[in-house]
Amino acid sequence: MDTSAPINLRYEDIALGEEFETAVHTVTEADIAVFADVTRDHHPLHIHSSYARSRGFPAVIGHGLFGLSLMEGLKSELKLYEETSVASLGWDEVKFKGPIVAGDALRVRFRFVEKRPTKNPERGIVVETLDLLNQRDEVVTAARHISLILTRQAARDATSAT
Repeated sequence: MDTSAPINLRYEDIALGEEFETAVHTVTEADIAVFADVTRDHHPLHIHSSYARSRGFPAVIGHGLFGLSLMEGLKSELKLYEETSVASLGWDEVKFKGPIVAGDALRVRFRFVEKRPTKNPERGIVVETLDLLNQRDEVVTAARHISLILTRQAARDATSAT
C-alpha cells in the first residue's frame, strides 16, 4: 500500500494534455474470483479455467467491469484527488478491446482532456481518457471518466470558516 502524501490536485491544477501512468498490477485467478463473488456474476469464463480454454483463452478472463474497476483503483493509488475528489460523475465511451487474462500485468495510462467550471465556484469538472494496458502494451479497456473536484475557492472558504 502506498503511504506517500496525497497530491490533491484541485481544478486549477489540472493541465490539459498532462499524462500519468500507474503502477502495474498482475491479475490473479483469485482477483477474478473475488470480483465474481462480489458481483454475483459466476459465468464459467471467469471461474473455470478449462471452460475458458475451451473458448480459446489461456486462462480465466476478468469481467469487463473488473477492468473498469481496476482502472479506477490503480488511478486512485496515485492519490491525485485523495482529499479533493467530490464525486465520480460517470464513465463514457467504455470499450472492452481485449481480454483480461489471469496472469496479465496491467497498468493505466490516462490524460486530462477537458475541464469546465460548474455553477458552484468550489467545484469543477475534469474529464480524463484512460487506457488499461497489458504487459504487451495492448489496450484491453478504454474509457472516458468525468470527475467533480474541489477548486482553490473551496480551500479558501474552508480556511476562512475555521
